[in-house]
Amino acid sequence: MPSSKPARRLQDIIDNIAWILDDVGAMSESDFLSNRTVQDATLFRLLRISESAVKLGDLAGDLAPGQPWAQIRGFGNVLRHDYDSVALPQVWVIAKRDLPSLMASCREALAKLR
Repeated sequence: MPSSKPARRLQDIIDNIAWILDDVGAMSESDFLSNRTVQDATLFRLLRISESAVKLGDLAGDLAPGQPWAQIRGFGNVLRHDYDSVALPQVWVIAKRDLPSLMASCREALAKLR
């Protein structure tokens, strides 16, 4: 069942993306790959983003179409259960390439809800 608080879930996604971007914004990939603290914070925040997407359910695609919601939800399962297979260079790409678009879509969806 979708969340009864979709605005809160969208805000959670936006906040966690902002914190990731704050951490990795000025970093090079090699800096990221050598900084376990930032890696762990990024992975935890990605887990929170995934959980918010799970709580949004199918409503996520209605509110913010064009985002890979199934993959976002599925990545949380990888982080919880198959964490030793996570490729940190891929996480870097997600943070730098994919999260800004997701943030923009969630901001638009949140503005429509309000």
